[in-house]
Amino acid sequence: MSILPQNHSEKEVLLDCIQKFFTHYHIGKLLHRCNGSKEKCVSSVSILRYKLGNIFVGKSMYMQQRTGSFEEKFSKNTFYRFQNSVKTNWIRFTSLLAADIVNKDIKKLTDDNRKNVFIIDDSLFNRTSCKKTELASKVFDHTSMNYKKGFRMLTLSWSDVNSLIPVNSYLLASSKQSNLIGPIKEFDNRTIAGKRRRLAQTKAPQAMLTLLDTAVSLGLSADYVLFDTWFANPAQITAIKGKGMDVIAMIKKSNRIKYLYNGEQLNIKEIYSKNKKRRGKSKYLLSIHVIVGKENQVPAKIVCVRNKANRKDRLAFLCTDTTLSEEEIIRIYGKRWKIEVFFKTCKSMLNLIGECHSLSYDALTAHVAIVFTRYMLLVTEQRKNEDQRTLGEVFFFLVDEMADITFNRSLSILMDALMASLQEILKLSDAQLAFFTADFEKRLPKYLRNALHPEAISA
Repeated sequence: MSILPQNHSEKEVLLDCIQKFFTHYHIGKLLHRCNGSKEKCVSSVSILRYKLGNIFVGKSMYMQQRTGSFEEKFSKNTFYRFQNSVKTNWIRFTSLLAADIVNKDIKKLTDDNRKNVFIIDDSLFNRTSCKKTELASKVFDHTSMNYKKGFRMLTLSWSDVNSLIPVNSYLLASSKQSNLIGPIKEFDNRTIAGKRRRLAQTKAPQAMLTLLDTAVSLGLSADYVLFDTWFANPAQITAIKGKGMDVIAMIKKSNRIKYLYNGEQLNIKEIYSKNKKRRGKSKYLLSIHVIVGKENQVPAKIVCVRNKANRKDRLAFLCTDTTLSEEEIIRIYGKRWKIEVFFKTCKSMLNLIGECHSLSYDALTAHVAIVFTRYMLLVTEQRKNEDQRTLGEVFFFLVDEMADITFNRSLSILMDALMASLQEILKLSDAQLAFFTADFEKRLPKYLRNALHPEAISA
């Protein structure tokens, strides 16, 4: 424990920041629209405001009550009733809040031509004790490649590269009865609690489409949907394309998933072996057009690249927008990494896993929504501090928007394209190309050489 007293002024600034966030986005109205009613004559907004800022104070409600620093006008039982409410639609709440943040503020700060994306991924929500936790299951963790106890936290987020906004999420239990550990409470399937539990046992690909439908119906939109190999099945790809959005995904190297290529149904391994690969320092090895799906056929482009972790291996990306260049497909898919940073931040800094010890599935769902709201608060504050276009109308017109890619990255893309064209047209060997590159860079001004090799400056 620190021997230094807490700074009271910093606490006041924090509370003021949270209050401005609640006022600007009308959190009370949003909560009311999602059935977040009063608990024992205590406003649900005041309970949510306290819980939202509690993580930044550094003391739990229990410790605040023990030390006499708890200043709220409600008891711990009132808070627990609020968190365990079966009526509150937390998925709708986070979706409405995300839509307000994106449409009111973030979209105004970026150009209309910028490609915004939905990102879908899941992460392990582990529970050490699951026998009494409702719907707790043995779920497969594809990071450690074995089964663990808890839930799969399937998450949909929105990003414009600079900011990632979590939209909604399901804590998925196992759809197999043999993998269920905790008890299952029965509710009418027409109620919010009943629908919540039914969706918890839905398979991830179908739950993914439900999350997308919820986000779109509440006013969010994006140009592309990004996900990794765990969701890259032809059925999901064609279903998302049918909703008017394009897909960019890393595809599985599976013998069972086949694509129509030159009149034949071939898997990605067979397609790769039938085509000549690009040589040298090209950003990609292969680019071909295929047809995805059997009933609802969708044209797509597959781009194969080297795996940086294993140079002998390759990765394959599929894009349903065939007008995009190969470099653009690779660049846009790189935006998916932001959701990994989001998961890490929630678990390490916002206490996603360790804060809530409730056995109720409703309370766990509420806890995830509160952590997502904390992250949205941090994102909006970071954007205000870093994006100069938020300073006012004059600055909005005089200051450029935050860059999608840096000057160094743009110059590197141009150099790679030049080298690829030289090798393709002049049939240069790798040694000749390296000699040409070295001679070309010597003739460049010093600031361009530094831009091409920033690591040399830092060294």
